[in-house]
Amino acid sequence: MTGPDALGLDRRLRELEDKEALRGLLVRGWRALDRKDWHAWAACWAEDGVLEFGPWGTTYGREAIRATVEEAESALPGMQHHILNLHVEVDGDRASGIGYMWFVAVTRPGGESSPSSMGGAYAWEFRRDPDCGWLLVRQRLGVAWTSGGDALGPPGDR
Repeated sequence: MTGPDALGLDRRLRELEDKEALRGLLVRGWRALDRKDWHAWAACWAEDGVLEFGPWGTTYGREAIRATVEEAESALPGMQHHILNLHVEVDGDRASGIGYMWFVAVTRPGGESSPSSMGGAYAWEFRRDPDCGWLLVRQRLGVAWTSGGDALGPPGDR
């Protein structure tokens, strides 16, 4: 195929590849959270990343984001982070995304326990880095509901 149709096909293919790479970034990062692999999770963020999460306020910078989340979630022995209804839009080397969070934490993984859970809306901003590929630049997360106790109070409050 040559001519204008080929250019359109190349553009659409690049957009599909970018969208899949963004989904992969989020899945890889959130699975790292569940394994408590804080460094793998932090590697999904740009150095100048911003995390906005109601109970924790706003955190600036990759290392501060990693430290905040590690402190808050280290006390939870078993976690599952779910991203639902994910939608991303790509605009060149920038992208945005939305989705829903469903988070579940248990006190006795593999044993009988009462889970704590919460849900809310995600909004993400991404930037393509020439060396690392897509990175998270900003994440806003609001808590719409909780169940079974406070799984994620502010760091240091448990």
